[in-house]
Amino acid sequence: MDTVMVTTAGQAAVSGVSLVDNINQLIIQIFSALSTGGAVVVSQYLGRRDPENARTASRQLLYTVFTMAILLMALALVFRQHVLSLLFGNIEPDVMDSALVYFLTTALAYPFISLYNAGAALFRSMGNSKVSMFNSLIVNLVNVVVNAVLIYGFGMGALGAGIGTLVSRIVAAVFILILLRHPDNVLRIDGVFHVHLRFDMIRRILTIGIPNGLENGLFQAGKLVVLSLITTFGTNAVAANAIANSIAGVVNVPGLAMITVVGQCMGAGDDRQAVAYTKKLVGLVYLSMGILSILMFCLAGPLCSLFALTPEATAMAVEVLRWCAVFDLLIWPLAFTLPNALRASGDVMFTMAVSMGSMFLFRIASSYFLSCDWGMGLGLLGVWLGMIIDWGVRSLIFVLRFLSGRWKRHKVI
Repeated sequence: MDTVMVTTAGQAAVSGVSLVDNINQLIIQIFSALSTGGAVVVSQYLGRRDPENARTASRQLLYTVFTMAILLMALALVFRQHVLSLLFGNIEPDVMDSALVYFLTTALAYPFISLYNAGAALFRSMGNSKVSMFNSLIVNLVNVVVNAVLIYGFGMGALGAGIGTLVSRIVAAVFILILLRHPDNVLRIDGVFHVHLRFDMIRRILTIGIPNGLENGLFQAGKLVVLSLITTFGTNAVAANAIANSIAGVVNVPGLAMITVVGQCMGAGDDRQAVAYTKKLVGLVYLSMGILSILMFCLAGPLCSLFALTPEATAMAVEVLRWCAVFDLLIWPLAFTLPNALRASGDVMFTMAVSMGSMFLFRIASSYFLSCDWGMGLGLLGVWLGMIIDWGVRSLIFVLRFLSGRWKRHKVI
C-alpha cells in the first residue's frame, strides 16, 4: 500500500522509497535474526516445561534488540547521505531527494520495529500468532490512513510515506508491549523498564541470533549489490523492480511457525516429531504458496497496472513476476522455509554458510552475467533469473542437510 500510494508522487518518489526500503530490509533482517534467536531459546525452554527461564530469556531478547536498534538508528541518521551515495551514487537527483527524506523518517522507526519484531516472535513462541496478526492489521490501517492524509492531502510524497511508517511502527511497539503484560500469557513480561541483564541468556540468544543475523544481513547486502546494478538500467527498471518485489513479497510467506514448533520439539528432546512437523509444515507452505503463485502469474498484469508506471516499467514488472511465480511454486519453500527447521534446532552455522556462499557465488555472479551487455544482456530479467538460480542451489543443499539428520545433533539449552 505504501508503494501504491506514493506512485501518485511520480516514479522518482517510488524509486527513492524502494531504494531505501532495501536498506531498511537489511536493518529489519538484523532485528528479525535476533528475534529468531530469542524465539528458538524461548521455544526450547517451553518445550522443556521451564516457563521461568523462558520468561527470563524473553526479557533479555527485548533488551538486546532495543539496544541494537538504537545503535543502528544513530548510524543511519548520521551517515544516511553517505550510504545512499556509496550504494546508489549514479541515481537521478530527484530520486536521491526522495530517498533522503524517506531514510530520515524510517530510521527513526528502528527502535519501534525492533520491539515489535521481538514481541511478535515471543507470541509465536507461545503458539499465539493471532495477536501479532491482528496487531499488524491495526498498524497497517494506521499506516494507510496517515499516508492518505499526508500524501494525498498535503502532497508530501516520500516524506509522507516515511511519516506514515514511523507512526504505524510506534503504534505497533506500544500495542505489542501492552499485550505482553496480559496475565494469561505464559511469557508475561512485567517491569520491562526495571532492567536486569542476564548475560548467560543473552549469550544463548546471540549464539543463534548472530550467525542468523550475519546470514540475513549479508544476504540483504548482496541484494543491495544487485540493486546497485539495477540502478544502471534506469529509473524504469528501478521502479519495475520495486513494484515486482512489493507484489512478490505477498506470495513469499515465510514459514514462521517452523521455528516455534520445531524449537519446542527439540527442547523436549523429540527429534522424530521435529522431522514429522517439518514435513507437514513445508507441505502446507507449498499448498498456500502454490495457490498464491498461480494467482500472481495470472493477475500480474492487472496488479502492476495499479501502480501507474510507464508502459515500459509495467511490462518489465509483469515479465519478472511471472518468472518468479513459476519458481515460487517449485522451489521457494525448500530454499527458505525448510532451513527454519535447521535454525530451530541450533544448526545456524551451516545455514549461514550456505546462504552466504550461494548469494555471492551464484546470485550476484549470475545476475551480472545474465543482465549486463557483456554477458547475456537480459537487463532486469537477468537479475531475477540470477535470484532463481540462487534459490535452486539453496534448496538442493538444504534438502540434503535435512535428510542427513546432522541438524539434530546441536544443543541450544
